[in-house]
Amino acid sequence: MEEGFFSVYLLPWIIKILIAVAIAVGGHYIAKLGAPWLNRLLSSRGLDKMLVGFAVAITRTAFLLFVAIAALSQLGLDTTSLVALVAGAGIAVGLALKDSLGNFAAGVMLLIFRPFKAGDFIITSGLMGTVNEIGIFHTRMNTPDNIELIAPNSELYTAAISNYSVRDTRRLDLSVGIDYDDDIARAKDLIMQVFEEDDRVLKEPAPVILVDQFGASSVDLIIRPWVRASDMPMIKSDLQQQIKETFDANGITIPFPQLVVSGTGDEGEPAKATSS
Repeated sequence: MEEGFFSVYLLPWIIKILIAVAIAVGGHYIAKLGAPWLNRLLSSRGLDKMLVGFAVAITRTAFLLFVAIAALSQLGLDTTSLVALVAGAGIAVGLALKDSLGNFAAGVMLLIFRPFKAGDFIITSGLMGTVNEIGIFHTRMNTPDNIELIAPNSELYTAAISNYSVRDTRRLDLSVGIDYDDDIARAKDLIMQVFEEDDRVLKEPAPVILVDQFGASSVDLIIRPWVRASDMPMIKSDLQQQIKETFDANGITIPFPQLVVSGTGDEGEPAKATSS
């Protein structure tokens, strides 16, 4: 009687428990060994470290959840309701964290496609600054006046991004006006002289100087030299100062609007003001 009870009732339960324990222990062991392997595999593909760490954590959690359900099913428990409960909880959490999940998805896309990286200077969505860190939910930036900005990833991912750090060289767009009596060719030569004396101005592509328009009081020139991106913060101001000083030393005038007031007319008419 006791032998029949053991073989019919107790032994099958012992076997189920042992199988369930084996599944749980084996799953935990596989997850422990598999996480570093997956980390190395994803890292070898050049993915961002933060994205790799998050992907490994999500994969490990999902695998352990699957192992737990498989172990419980070996004990004869109805896991269908458990799966439905987990799915329902996932939907509820997803709805509650809709904005956060949107930022998370955008963060993953930013880390995969890398429109910018830490250290890049960008302008996007009315924000301007140097990227410090691309997080899973937010991106941290420093403005030129050293204020930290924390921007949601979803806002950055859906907006147009101007990245000023991707290219090694940049083109400057300067403009200057000269007097109508001045020699345009001479003014161009003096500007080129300034460029030749400044090592920060690149020889290739060659600088371009064009006549833009005939203004009210000046002939306006467009000046387009190429420089290294790393020289951008100060070179525009320096070149404009050098051009002004060179023009002054060589008799080239940078005119400005003038107000000429005429005297009283012969018959006592009021004075008239004219601009030139």
